[in-house]
Amino acid sequence: MLSIIVLTRDEERHIRDCLTSVRDFADELFVFDSGSLDRTVEIAREMGVQVETRPFDDFAKQRNAAIAAAHGDWIFFIDADERATRALGQEIRFVIENCPQSVVGFWIPRRNIIFGKEIRYTGWSPDFQPRILRKGRGRFDPAREVHELIVWDGETRYLREPLIHFNYETLAQFRQRNAKYARFEARIWFEEGKRARGRGFIGQPLREFWRRYIILSGWKDGAPGLLLSVLMAYYGLVRWRLLREMQNQRLVVK
Repeated sequence: MLSIIVLTRDEERHIRDCLTSVRDFADELFVFDSGSLDRTVEIAREMGVQVETRPFDDFAKQRNAAIAAAHGDWIFFIDADERATRALGQEIRFVIENCPQSVVGFWIPRRNIIFGKEIRYTGWSPDFQPRILRKGRGRFDPAREVHELIVWDGETRYLREPLIHFNYETLAQFRQRNAKYARFEARIWFEEGKRARGRGFIGQPLREFWRRYIILSGWKDGAPGLLLSVLMAYYGLVRWRLLREMQNQRLVVK
C-alpha cells in the first residue's frame, strides 16, 4: 500500500495541480497541513482528499508525524510546488512492488524551474531527494530542521524519472525563503560548535560563488546561473553574519 503525503501551509496556488498529479497511483492520499489561512484545506477537501492538521515546529518533526499518521507500507512525500509525471508514478509503483526487503527507500531526481527557467547546473541538478521510504525503516533526522535528511535502516536506490519542481518563482520569494534557511543553518552551525572568524566574511561568499558558478558550471545556465550564484554567495555571507551574532549574544549572557 502506497501513502502519498503533501505537507502544506498556504499552498492554494499549487495544491490542486499537485494532488491531481499523484492521485491516480496513490492508495492513500492526504494533506498534512500546519495551519493554512488560505483555501489550501478547502481545495483538498473539495477533491476528496483527507486532511490532517498539526502545528508546525520544524520540517523533520512534521514529516515524522506524517509518517506515523500514514497507513501505507510505503510513504511518498511530494511538496505542493512539485508535480509527478505519469512515468514517475509508474516507476514508483513498479519499484515498491518488486524490490527486495533489503531496500528501504528511494531517491528521486528533480527538475528545478527557477524564475521561469529550468536550471540544469548551478547546484540544482542533479537534485536527488529522499522521498520514498518503507514505513518503519526510515525517519527524518530531528537534528536537521531544514533540508531534511532521512536516517535509513537498510539499502536505498535511485529512480530515473524526475519530479518537476516549480521552485522560486520570484526574487522576493527567493529572498524570503533563503533568509529563513540562513537562520536555521546558522543556528545548526552554532549548536555544532562552529565559530565565525573574520576572514570568513570574505571567504565564505567567495567560495560559494566559485562553487556555484565555476565548479558546478553555473555559467552554463546563462544569466539566471550568474544571478543565482551571486544570491547564494550573499546568503553564505548572511549565514556567517548570523553565526557571529549568536556568538556575541552568548558572550553578553556570560
